[in-house]
Amino acid sequence: MAPLAVVLIFIMGVFAIAILRIEAHIRDQDSDERTAAVAKLFAQKLDKDTNLMIATMRAMMTNRAIEQAFRKRDREALSRQGSFLFASLHDNHRITHLYFTGPDLINLYRFHIPDEFGDEIKRVTTLQAKERQDAAYGLELGAMGTLTLRLVMPWLRDGRVIGYLEIGEEVEHLISEIRESLSVDMLVLVDKRMVSQQQWQRGQALMQREGNWDRFATHVALAQTIDALPAALDDPTLQALLAGRTAEIDDRGRALHLAVVPLEDVAKRHIGDVVVMRDITGLATSFRWSIVGVTAIGLLAAIGVLGVFYLALDRVESDYRRQHDLEHKLLRFNEEYSRILQLEKLSALGTMVGGIAHQLNNPLVGVVNLAQLAEREADNPARTRELLAEIRGAGEDCRTFVKRMLAFSKVSCFESKPTPMAALIDDTVLLFRQTENRHLPVEVKLPDEEVVLTVDPILIRHALFNLLVNAAQATTNDGAVVITLERADDPARGVPGWTLAVSDHGRGMSPEVLDKIFVPFYTTRSDGTGLGLPVVQHVALLHDGQVSASSEPERGTRIAIWLPEVPADLPRTPSSVA
Repeated sequence: MAPLAVVLIFIMGVFAIAILRIEAHIRDQDSDERTAAVAKLFAQKLDKDTNLMIATMRAMMTNRAIEQAFRKRDREALSRQGSFLFASLHDNHRITHLYFTGPDLINLYRFHIPDEFGDEIKRVTTLQAKERQDAAYGLELGAMGTLTLRLVMPWLRDGRVIGYLEIGEEVEHLISEIRESLSVDMLVLVDKRMVSQQQWQRGQALMQREGNWDRFATHVALAQTIDALPAALDDPTLQALLAGRTAEIDDRGRALHLAVVPLEDVAKRHIGDVVVMRDITGLATSFRWSIVGVTAIGLLAAIGVLGVFYLALDRVESDYRRQHDLEHKLLRFNEEYSRILQLEKLSALGTMVGGIAHQLNNPLVGVVNLAQLAEREADNPARTRELLAEIRGAGEDCRTFVKRMLAFSKVSCFESKPTPMAALIDDTVLLFRQTENRHLPVEVKLPDEEVVLTVDPILIRHALFNLLVNAAQATTNDGAVVITLERADDPARGVPGWTLAVSDHGRGMSPEVLDKIFVPFYTTRSDGTGLGLPVVQHVALLHDGQVSASSEPERGTRIAIWLPEVPADLPRTPSSVA
């Protein structure tokens, strides 16, 4: 009994160690992938916001009143024309900076600080925009320790620069959005060599924050999604993270796994790091209970095996004693009879051993099956696979939406190529269904023939997506949104082409509203920006096409993009689109 007990205890110990190693591997793999997802999502959100700011700025440049005030350097007129716009951008898109700067880089108007003007702007984005004569954008660290995504674009008229527009947003809100998407907390740290203590403290006072400059020796916290930093996140832990290692700390009963993502500005300087803090308490607890459960089952199986084995041995011993007594009684029989008795005893013993083996086989099969299950889970745990399959699919869908969203919002560049329209429409509808909460039905009506047009698929998808979103917002019931692709000639020029139209069954628009839908920044929605349909019109004009709209109150609206079948010479570079 003792050797068997030792063997079973050894097997249970090996099994427990294997489970612990599996837990550590799964935890580290999940944390690494979550950290990589944070870096990718941060970059994607920066690109998304940048392209939104580019579209906003291009639409702003079409406003003649703003342009006239800018040309005349009329600060009062500029304030009247732009204050409502800046307030709308601030409230709806978190835009915190809007500059109008002359061609000599002397600031004319700051909408967020109107009283400060007349200084020379020498930031990297501004200098790059002047040097390239094209849009320049990226992260920049302000003098007071604010991290801002800035976009600077030259305002060109008749081949001459009349000034520079700068738009920017502080990126603190991005980490809150990432936290909601990936369920991780983040701490943005800036290298102290990049900002002075006096200016940083001034910035903290202006933003009504209580920062601690002396918390870390080499870095200072700029933003965080957690109410209070863990006490265990000290300088030695931070230095280990900055050296490329990960760490696991305890924070008031929570187990946190820490890793860092480097942070670079527009000049490719390493200005700080983002500490990613993932709460693994639930994962650790789940594994702990799994270990407890598996160990308990294993112990019960071992106890059962030992009990069955003990009972079997006791029965064997009892049978042996009875058999031994019987042998003593039969010693007087002849040798033949004794030999028969011995054969019977061996036969009985063999039968008994077979019964013992049968009794042992059932619990041992359970132990083996549990070990095989653990091996399968070590390579590809079912629950972890399901969880990882759901994260991987976004971003892989995310990737592909932002990627497509990112692609949709890139109205600053143009690259046409032969594009199957059916596949383009299907991709756009798929993305719309993933982002539209009410799951409105979408009907697609395509011609029998395959339609291939020479267009920029990114811009056309972007325009179609805008039309689908507008149709969904206008639909108050469960009516379907209808997409049609029909052959149609340009009535004015007689040029053959195709009409891509989106129709809804909403409340429709009055003639007064219909006349203004392509005016930039005009909107009837309190949360709208008035840029959707102007961008659609801009995309159509880039393709030598046009947009038309028709609507009947209480019956619905139809927006149609006409595209030529054989395009004219279209622009292909960002500068030519500007």
